[in-house]
Amino acid sequence: MQRRQALQKIAALGAATATTASFAAPAVITQASVQWRLASSFPKSLDTIYGAGEMLSKRVAQLTDGKFQIRVFAGGELVPGLQVLDSVSNGTVECGHTAGYYYVGKSKAFAFDTCLPFGLTARQQNAWYSQAGGQQLLGELFKQYNIVNFAGGNTGAQMGGWFRKPVNSLKELQGIKMRIPGIGGEIMSRLGVIPQTIAGADIYPALERGAIDASEWVGPYDDEKLGLYKVAKHYYFPGWWEAGPQLSFYVNQSAWAKLPKAWQSAFEVATMEANQMMLAAYDARNPQALIRLMNQHGVVLHRYPDDVMQAGQKAAFALYDELSAADPMFKKIYASWKDFRRLSQGWTNLAETSLENFMYKNAK
Repeated sequence: MQRRQALQKIAALGAATATTASFAAPAVITQASVQWRLASSFPKSLDTIYGAGEMLSKRVAQLTDGKFQIRVFAGGELVPGLQVLDSVSNGTVECGHTAGYYYVGKSKAFAFDTCLPFGLTARQQNAWYSQAGGQQLLGELFKQYNIVNFAGGNTGAQMGGWFRKPVNSLKELQGIKMRIPGIGGEIMSRLGVIPQTIAGADIYPALERGAIDASEWVGPYDDEKLGLYKVAKHYYFPGWWEAGPQLSFYVNQSAWAKLPKAWQSAFEVATMEANQMMLAAYDARNPQALIRLMNQHGVVLHRYPDDVMQAGQKAAFALYDELSAADPMFKKIYASWKDFRRLSQGWTNLAETSLENFMYKNAK
């Protein structure tokens, strides 16, 4: 009898232990592998910008043991480069890599997702977006388009464009036909320029045959690839309409909701890495490319005349006030952006610009 009771207690203890162990087992993602398509707005030849999408794909696969695969398609392979937002919104593709200011025709507020003329530098944009509510504010806009938004890179301050002839004053801008899209083009039009929207691949022939007189693109590294120095020798700075233009990853909301939380985290971490590495790549490559352009290709650098800069800034902020009066979403985001810009510029000028200027003037 005693032996039988002891055996019954041991059996009961074993059953309890087995039950406890089942509750203590670690959670495992049992979802089958997922394959997404990413539509990029950019050609493969722009390896630094296009490469951000490839980096995202690689890191997501690594972080999920190869179970979450993202195939990257260059602009035009699946959808036209300027239709990425629509394709993500309607679910044609699960995600995309593009620039928000391509879509200001839908809402001028999309410009905040990339940049506004005389706006934030790359570091300031990243700080506003990730730490001061910018991503959340823009998320309200993107939610209307069934999209979840993430920062996806930055080129840093861009150059001010290629001109067939030098421009010495605001007056000499009158009537110039310049490839410059978006809000930058709208402001240039208020300065007397005739803005043109031309795809990157068509800029060189347009300059060569005289269909346009000038064109902005990105900066030395990417501009050199297009060969613009062969048809326009006068290279202007600064690109005041793109002080720190951010690229972005867009994800279809329905596709996002289906991902396990751990895979959502993997995707988000990968966007952060791509965001950081793009800017680092441009900072490393642009100086070398600029030296080549000047020393090997005879490019002449020019700073925009003061009257052009002053008129451009005045026109820009007049336009922002007009847009705020007409568009509640633009007004809401602009209030946050403008306050952050004022505070950040004060700090940057005090802590960094003063030191940078000293070191440049007293280079050793």
